[in-house]
Amino acid sequence: MVNRQILFLLFFLPFIGISQSEDEKQLKEIYTTSLTNGESYNWLSYLSNQIGGRLSGSFNAEQAVNYTKAELDSLGLDRVWLQPVMVPKWTRGIKEFSYLENAPGETTNLDICALGGSVATPSGGLKANVIEVKGIEELEALGEEKIKGKIVFFNRPMQADLIQTFEAYGGCVDQRYSGAAEAAKYGAVGVMVRSMNLRLDNYPHTGSMSYGDLPVEKRIPAAAISTNGAEMLSTVLALNKDVKLYFRQTCKVFPDVQSYNVIGEIKGSEFPNEIITVGGHLDSWDLGDGSHDDGAGCVQSMEVLRMLKETGYKPKRTIRVVLFMNEENGLRGATKYAEVAKEKGEHHVFALESDAGGFTPRGFSFDCDEANFAQITSWKSLFKPYLIHYFEQGGSGADVGPLKGNGTVLAGLRPDSQRYFDHHHAENDTFEHVNKRELELGAATMASLVYLIDKYGTVQASNIKG
Repeated sequence: MVNRQILFLLFFLPFIGISQSEDEKQLKEIYTTSLTNGESYNWLSYLSNQIGGRLSGSFNAEQAVNYTKAELDSLGLDRVWLQPVMVPKWTRGIKEFSYLENAPGETTNLDICALGGSVATPSGGLKANVIEVKGIEELEALGEEKIKGKIVFFNRPMQADLIQTFEAYGGCVDQRYSGAAEAAKYGAVGVMVRSMNLRLDNYPHTGSMSYGDLPVEKRIPAAAISTNGAEMLSTVLALNKDVKLYFRQTCKVFPDVQSYNVIGEIKGSEFPNEIITVGGHLDSWDLGDGSHDDGAGCVQSMEVLRMLKETGYKPKRTIRVVLFMNEENGLRGATKYAEVAKEKGEHHVFALESDAGGFTPRGFSFDCDEANFAQITSWKSLFKPYLIHYFEQGGSGADVGPLKGNGTVLAGLRPDSQRYFDHHHAENDTFEHVNKRELELGAATMASLVYLIDKYGTVQASNIKG
């Protein structure tokens, strides 16, 4: 099949140039519309400043569902609806508190926050000696004798010399996600995890964690410490192993509650059963207002459909925006969307996600075969005037991932990521840190790719299946 696809492309691609000027004109109109008459920044302002952080299962998340549905209704799409999904409900409680005790009465406060899904400390807090490790693999070597009764301090930093910051994140996020479950096996009473952040500051970064199949009574509290705090704690431990760490958090897990994916679509004029999906996740963590993660991706995705209508383009295929609920601590919305699509026999040919912040767009990553990638890269010259140059295979996005299979091409918008982890899951992920022009450029870049996919189709969907 791959050989057949490549043979097709060798014949087909030379003729794409015939309509090059038409495509150039359409992309120019899309970028102009976004930069001079865009709505993404206004939508994000409301989500961030009027609603705020949208933790899954919260009242704010419910408000975000109602707001975005109303805005999609106002665009005159062919259909807008809510897709029910059961989601986790976890609350942070009162602000966490922590200090380092060098000697009785001699303390230094630390900036911490509970990890999402963690249990609370005892009501009076938790105080114990600390043992520092660089990763989960060190726990077995230390054993229960050195860990039992202590707080495990996971202090592996993100690797600073990796240009791809998401690779650096992936290299140490396991200590946040699984650190508590693993440390509890050796008798630890709590864990403190270095924040996933490439710079040194005083913002602790939350994020999802899991206890796996650990019984409830054996679960231990887990918190993140700011990078400055981690540096200080590590320095003090090197000088004095007998220092004690105190922290208190009152977080709580409740039964699942009902929420919704927000969905809108423009029905295709020629191939309505071929679906192109574009989206981001509507939920966020609660420390900031979720502007970069992932309010930006949601409003950019909404803007794709608005701009296609605004420019007068009539899609051949059905183009659908999906604002997924519960990416941060469960991926329930993405899983439900894929399940329903399968039950209905829907044929998704392409799915694009924006979940890497509202920074300057650089290009896309693709999860697809060689034939589709060859077709996509043949469009690179169209993006060159807009400084979009990154077209790479490998990776797409968490929310579109469950749609993988049956030839669906998956993609992720790739903005410049050097500042992303300064804000990711932290109190400073707020609206003032989003640049209007960068956000609008990202929306236009997404709309341009959706336009080209819609016009030419994917290789399997339109060119081979016929």
